[in-house]
Amino acid sequence: MPGKFPFRVTLLLWSVLIFIAWNLLRVWTALSWRGVLSKFQLSPSLWVIAVSGLFWALCGIFLLYGIWREKAWARKLLIGSVAGYTVWFWCERFLYQMPRPNWLFTVILNLIAILLIRLTINSLQREAYEREPEHHQIEST
Repeated sequence: MPGKFPFRVTLLLWSVLIFIAWNLLRVWTALSWRGVLSKFQLSPSLWVIAVSGLFWALCGIFLLYGIWREKAWARKLLIGSVAGYTVWFWCERFLYQMPRPNWLFTVILNLIAILLIRLTINSLQREAYEREPEHHQIEST
């Protein structure tokens, strides 16, 4: 079991949990309400919403595990997840949603989130160098 995490890493873990819950809610909603939602001719289709929600939820679960267990690959997965989800979010927004007047707010919020995650990534990298090795070498006399 890992030790106590710094505040930024704890916030990141909570953010990943919220991300997982949000995407699992998307999957559940798309599947359980498909009869009602199919009447509205959604774009993208319910299956695209369900599959993308499942993909991002699984990605979040792997990310949560990697950060919680302090795995070396978690930092790279975090960078890839943030970049991939940002691209997915904006593609979905431009391709499927009607234009909204709050695009500037969304851009600013997205940039702030990326900046905070970037600072946390630096914290994760610094912790990796400061961490003591798990298997101490036995000194021979």
